[in-house]
Amino acid sequence: MTAPLPPLTIGTRASQLALTQSGQVGSAIVEGTGREVELVHVSTHGDRDRISPLAQIGGTGVFVTAVRQALLDGTVDVVVHSCKDLPTQPLEEIILASIPVREDPRDALCARDGMTLEQLPAGARVGTGSPRRAAQLLRARPDLDVVGIRGNIETRLARALGDEADLDAVVLAAAGLQRVGRDAVISELMSVEIMLPAPAQGALAVEITTAALHGATAEAAEAAETSPAWFAERLAAIDDPATRAAVTAERALLRTLEAGCSAPVAAYAEIADGELSLRALAIRPDGSHVVEGTARVGFDLAADDASGTASIPFLLGSELAADLIERGAGEILAAAKA
Repeated sequence: MTAPLPPLTIGTRASQLALTQSGQVGSAIVEGTGREVELVHVSTHGDRDRISPLAQIGGTGVFVTAVRQALLDGTVDVVVHSCKDLPTQPLEEIILASIPVREDPRDALCARDGMTLEQLPAGARVGTGSPRRAAQLLRARPDLDVVGIRGNIETRLARALGDEADLDAVVLAAAGLQRVGRDAVISELMSVEIMLPAPAQGALAVEITTAALHGATAEAAEAAETSPAWFAERLAAIDDPATRAAVTAERALLRTLEAGCSAPVAAYAEIADGELSLRALAIRPDGSHVVEGTARVGFDLAADDASGTASIPFLLGSELAADLIERGAGEILAAAKA
């Protein structure tokens, strides 16, 4: 009798959203093999401190570092993150093996009585823990009272839609609400003209160790479902080149700006008609001043690399960031850090 295959272990945060995302990725990796998926819960600094602003407790990496450590320790085979939480500087020991098809990158307004942003009354209290969202809300509606909030999806929704709600609305990522089946609470999917998303918002990042990848390249392609070669093949199968190209451009912009995931920076890239276009902005926290720009370049998914520091997407993001810096984005970001 053949022994059962060991489970594929995935390191993940323990929130409902993180578990849902990791479970979906795990199911896609082992599909058709009969292999089970085991989700290993990892507590991060950002999870333990749900009160302090992200920038105050470390900003970049607060939801990632502990999960990555479980991978480096050999506790898990793979880790899954929300891609927008990833630091832009790579680690030599870890590789971004897959970026699956992106969900809706837009931000969602969840307001009492189903109101849209335009319908909210003057002085309405709107909750968000994101300086980027807060600044763009104030840019569109300077009359709003934007309130800083933290917590998981249900905790934040309860602030506007619960029995003891103290806010008129909250803003969350549409992708997260859609993944956990809570999209019915969305009163408005905010257009990118009003609310440009965070770099890599809506995308997932699947990481493995560099050692695991090297083992895969050295092993026979026909190896069994526990081998590095099989693992690499399955990870490649769930990678979406179009999403990877867009995310590479957005994250390259963030990296060149030397801004973290909690900075008031927004970016969104997409491929259409043989072109990769990228729009981005840096904005003062009060929404009073913005430096924004758009760049585009010819891009062929079938022929051009979708990632890497020499790739077209990376260079596009870096060049647009340099343009924004030249026009004052650096001063905006420096003031936001002060």
